[in-house]
Amino acid sequence: MLDEYDLTRRDLLLAATFVPLAALTAAAQTGPVALTPGQMKTLEAFIDRLIPSDELGPGAVEARAQVYIDRLLAGPNANEKAQFLEGLDAVNAYAQLTQGAPLADLPAEKRDLVLKAIDENTAEGLPQGRRFFDRARRLTLEGMFGDPYYGGNGAFAGWDLIRYPGPRPAVDAEMQRMDVAPAAYHHSAWGTRYK
Repeated sequence: MLDEYDLTRRDLLLAATFVPLAALTAAAQTGPVALTPGQMKTLEAFIDRLIPSDELGPGAVEARAQVYIDRLLAGPNANEKAQFLEGLDAVNAYAQLTQGAPLADLPAEKRDLVLKAIDENTAEGLPQGRRFFDRARRLTLEGMFGDPYYGGNGAFAGWDLIRYPGPRPAVDAEMQRMDVAPAAYHHSAWGTRYK
C-alpha cells in the first residue's frame, strides 16, 4: 500500500516544471543586464573611440563589445561591477568638468581628449583613471575579438577584421594551403552558428 507521500519517478517528472533555457537567457539577449541605459550609453561612447568604425570595417560598438562587457559584469565578473561603474561615472564627471558635457554627448574629438588624458594618467581627480582605462580597453578587445557565444564579436566583425577564419573541428589538406586564404567559418567554438 502506497503512502500518500510516496511518489514514483513518473509522478515526479509529470509534476516538475521545466524552465526553457531561452527564458533564462532572454533578458541577456534583449538589453543591458548589469548596466543601466545611461551607463550603457557612456560605455558605448568610450569603446567607440577605442575601436572606431572606419574604412577597414566596423568598430567595437558595431561588433557588440558593449554587450559582452555588460554580460560579463552581470555574470562571471560581477565582483568588479561596482568598481567598473565607478570608473564610468568618474569618466563622465571628468568629461563634464573639462569639456562641459557627459562623454556620450561630446563629439569624437572631445571624447578623444578626455580618453587621452585618462590614458596618459594626466586627468586630474581620477587617481584610478589609468587602471579603469586599461580594464575597459582589455574588455573591449575581448568583446571585439572573442567568441561570439559570449555576446560580442557580432556578425563575426572582429574575426573578419583580422581575417581569422574561425575555429574548425577538422581541416583537410586543401584548407591548410598557405597560398590560399582560408574561407570564413562563422561558428562559435561552442558549435553555434551566428549571423
